[in-house]
Amino acid sequence: MSTWTQRHLILPAFRRGLHLITPRVTAALPELADTSVGLLHVFIKHTSASLTINENADPDVPSDLDRSLNAIAPENFPYQHTCEGPDDMPAHVKASLMGASLSIPVSQGRLLLGTWQGIFLCEHRNHGGQRTLILTLQGEAA
Repeated sequence: MSTWTQRHLILPAFRRGLHLITPRVTAALPELADTSVGLLHVFIKHTSASLTINENADPDVPSDLDRSLNAIAPENFPYQHTCEGPDDMPAHVKASLMGASLSIPVSQGRLLLGTWQGIFLCEHRNHGGQRTLILTLQGEAA
């Protein structure tokens, strides 16, 4: 029988950059352990932060990704939308590039991420504040 579970996960404010959140996501869904096969959808309810799956072993990877995004969407570009500060419009650009949701397969009670993969919150603002994720798990019970 297929079951659905949905949770709001409120993340604390993080500094600008990419932050590994896989343990927070799995901790928020104890039902994951009872799922033999399924799919987890993770959605962020913000336009200046995003989600990505990337390497979770070498701390240089998230740092380099953040620096690359800053080069793609610099604060000194002549944006028209500037009323919320110089980091706001570049944050919208970065969030659009990275995306607002992820879908991750589930099997035998665990996320089927690769050996070196993790879920990252990409905080694109200098002071973004708390971020809310919607976690939706659909699957067959074990």
